[in-house]
Amino acid sequence: MAMPSYDLDVLRAAFPAWSLFCSDAGVFYATRRGVHLRNTDIDKGLRQTVSASDAETFVSLLRDQTQMAVRS
Repeated sequence: MAMPSYDLDVLRAAFPAWSLFCSDAGVFYATRRGVHLRNTDIDKGLRQTVSASDAETFVSLLRDQTQMAVRS
């Protein structure tokens, strides 16, 4: 089995508002810590949980969600 090309601890430090993990199948998941989004937040595009099958897409999703939350 090949070693992953990411460091989950680095991602956790970069996105402390999210609880992050990678499944055994290699899918990345993140759920917001201590936040329960309202329907109006979801309508604006915010997500309670995001997932991606690769680290680059995952980081992009987290950055987008972080920027959207700041603007909301």
